[in-house]
Amino acid sequence: MTVYEADLPGVGKKHEIEIGDGTRLVVVTHNTGKREVYRRGDPNEDATKLFELSDRLARQVGTILEGAYFQPVRSEAIETMLGEGIAIEWVSVVPESPLVGRTLAEARLRQEVGVSVIAIQRGDEVIENPDGETEIRAEDTLVVLGSREACRSLDAYVTPGDGNGNLSLDDEDDGSPTA
Repeated sequence: MTVYEADLPGVGKKHEIEIGDGTRLVVVTHNTGKREVYRRGDPNEDATKLFELSDRLARQVGTILEGAYFQPVRSEAIETMLGEGIAIEWVSVVPESPLVGRTLAEARLRQEVGVSVIAIQRGDEVIENPDGETEIRAEDTLVVLGSREACRSLDAYVTPGDGNGNLSLDDEDDGSPTA
């Protein structure tokens, strides 16, 4: 992101922010505190005024944009709630995951975490109802069904180490049913 700043003598300052595909957001801050926000699609065209804010309102909006009121939680997973506490979640398998190269039976996700893999998206292909012999590959997206808590636990299981040394994939098979 590039920001261009210019003095506007007798008015205030102008900031132009590149926001992608050649588009710029233009913010004119007047000496009175008033802000005018414009959008410029083409450098050769006049900018289109989007809105105007008082100094006080601009500062309030700025703190919201800054994250002072709410910090979003980044998630690599997509979750769909089916009902009271039951979710379908999509979880990406990173190349460093201890699951890479293991079959669903070897991964023991149902026994260890409490989720069932109901599909695997692999590029443009979707493997529906994969069996225990289906190998998990890097960049796969596992579509799982389980309680909300189990789906959350899956993230730590899919990524290398959970920070607590839990859920080791190197434990011996105890003979429990698989996948």
